[in-house]
Amino acid sequence: MEKIVINGGTPLKGCIEVSGMKNAALPILMGCLLTEDKCVIENLPEIDDVTLSLKILKTMGLSVRMLNRNTVEIDSTHAVGGSAPIDLVRKMRASYYLLGAELGRFGRAYVGYPGGCDFGVRPIDQHIKGFEALGAEVNVEGGYVEVLAGDGLRGNNIFFDVITVGGTMNVMLAAVKANGTTIIENAAREPHIVDLANFLNTCGAKISGAGTDTIKIKGVEKLHGCSYAIIPDMIEAGTYMLAAAATKGSLKIKNVIPKHLESITAKLAEMGVEVIDDDESVTVTYRGTLNRINVKTMPYPGFPTDMQPQMGVLLCLAEGVSLLSEGVYDNRFRYVEELKRMGAIVKVDGRTAVIEGVSKLSPAQIKAMDLRAGAAMVIAGLASKGVTEVEDIHHIERGYDDIVGKLRMVGADIKKVSFPDEESAFVKAN
Repeated sequence: MEKIVINGGTPLKGCIEVSGMKNAALPILMGCLLTEDKCVIENLPEIDDVTLSLKILKTMGLSVRMLNRNTVEIDSTHAVGGSAPIDLVRKMRASYYLLGAELGRFGRAYVGYPGGCDFGVRPIDQHIKGFEALGAEVNVEGGYVEVLAGDGLRGNNIFFDVITVGGTMNVMLAAVKANGTTIIENAAREPHIVDLANFLNTCGAKISGAGTDTIKIKGVEKLHGCSYAIIPDMIEAGTYMLAAAATKGSLKIKNVIPKHLESITAKLAEMGVEVIDDDESVTVTYRGTLNRINVKTMPYPGFPTDMQPQMGVLLCLAEGVSLLSEGVYDNRFRYVEELKRMGAIVKVDGRTAVIEGVSKLSPAQIKAMDLRAGAAMVIAGLASKGVTEVEDIHHIERGYDDIVGKLRMVGADIKKVSFPDEESAFVKAN
């Protein structure tokens, strides 16, 4: 087992380069199944979820060849549908993109029920609604989801009852080769949906409207391979933006699309933090007292739910009482108990946390409860003077490319160690 050990209290200063977006990479990798050809995917983040996705594809008969650290060549010519091992599928929520990809390729999908971070009920009922609208029958039993389109997929109008990122992308994957035109209404608008559409269009699909609430897909008979580069990760960028403010530092965050960060930038500015946009970078500088604010997470272009735990840490360091409301998921405040170990004053009532700012956080032994909560714990450790140990870091490594190395380059005293072989740094320091 491994943990991250942080000797915090030092302002972060310098430049950090953002990797490719996790939430775009995973559906695009699964989407390679649709091509029956070779695809070269560039700007892949080196994270556990990408490694797991490639492992799943290899077990399904795809040829996977790493050309360099961030580029992979995938040949899906000899893919075998329904062969993804359930023990691998259950480790990752995004494995459900296999349903849409297999359905689009083979007219049938057989995939184990997905896993991933546990922060409340996240049903796939809207995915199923979309598949059924395309003419498929869906059966869920024995830990598997089976989708069968015996008479082929046909385009249809689909209206999602709620905005669903995964459902939007899964229906896109299934519909690109369906007979006729599919129109998705009340579609999610996130940048990674646009990236998936751009990838599929590069492969010969005919998708328009991605990035709006209405997406139109004209089915094509066949897709071909392509070379495609993943967009920068807005959540990784946002995490480092908040880390700069929490540590009273100044960071230039490179390889970003500033427009994707507008909701985060707006909240930092409201708190009194300086954010300067450039063409492909943002510079975040702490300028004094952090003001209390209210934040509510919402679907894009609102404040991202995946930035909620990181913002929770920053609000702990603001003057006065802030409200942090979760508008997307249930049970996403489990990390609050870890922050309380560090002296945070937080009361959670349903989907809202009332946060009373404190002058400082104290070092502690804490756990990463999920992927983004884990990043929040790292920020908390960086902001508190003394040694903090973060355990269960496998959550963090699912979605952050070399977070320890990147933070060390901008002045953080941070390292990853194995335990229990190594004596606790927390015990030594305290």
